[in-house]
Amino acid sequence: MRILVDHCTTYSYTLPAANVVQALRLTPRDHDAQYIRNWRVDTDVNGLMREGIDAFGNRVTMFYADAPLTHLTVIVSGEADVSEADGVYRGPETLPPLVYLRSTELSRADSAIVDMARGCRTADVLATLHALNRAVHDHMDFDTTETDAATPAAEAFAGKSGVCQDFAHIFVAAARTLEIPARYVSGHLARDSDPAQEAAHAWAEALVPDLGWVAFDPANGICTTDAYLRVAIGLDYLDAAPVRGARRGGGTETMHVHVQAAEAARQGQN
Repeated sequence: MRILVDHCTTYSYTLPAANVVQALRLTPRDHDAQYIRNWRVDTDVNGLMREGIDAFGNRVTMFYADAPLTHLTVIVSGEADVSEADGVYRGPETLPPLVYLRSTELSRADSAIVDMARGCRTADVLATLHALNRAVHDHMDFDTTETDAATPAAEAFAGKSGVCQDFAHIFVAAARTLEIPARYVSGHLARDSDPAQEAAHAWAEALVPDLGWVAFDPANGICTTDAYLRVAIGLDYLDAAPVRGARRGGGTETMHVHVQAAEAARQGQN
């Protein structure tokens, strides 16, 4: 599938913000089932951009604003070809798999998540992960009002609701309790019915012996398809967040995100 992405993040400040720095994990990398045809990251204010690769192998654009500002918009546009791979990721790795057994504040399992994970365990790792994907999907309701970016997996699980970030954190936390390396993935999902979205998407990957990293989307209860564009990975959301930054001053900050991800042919018809 050829996927077109337009991703716009706007920050507004009640007072001038100085020394604004943004780490932008917005640019995907090629792998066996994903080819980036073109991609561009821009801002509406003057500043310096430096490209790099982080410890997880993610492409990172560091942006340093030239002067104090009261608003900042980060604009991303791109086009990628994604092939069906049955959810299996085959591409460059920078870290050993055991790194992805580490727990974090956002992906720490409590006794309830441990119990769910144990209930999904079978002799076959892939079957276990499919059962876990279904269990998370069935347990949780999708609700954008109940959690935020700082909500830990255990809290979201107890509340039985959250967004794709929470579903992914719960899946990752549960898989790690079963000694299965698992990681958080941020990216885009090209939706036929609703290409305009309020945020990017998130899912998880888990390591299956003799198969490799397999991507599961517990928010939708499926493995990923050619409608999924993989952008960044990490132990949790903080490692793969599309935009993270720092500033001095600025007063109160508000952020608005608009994402449109769609199959190229369909977007051309809209």
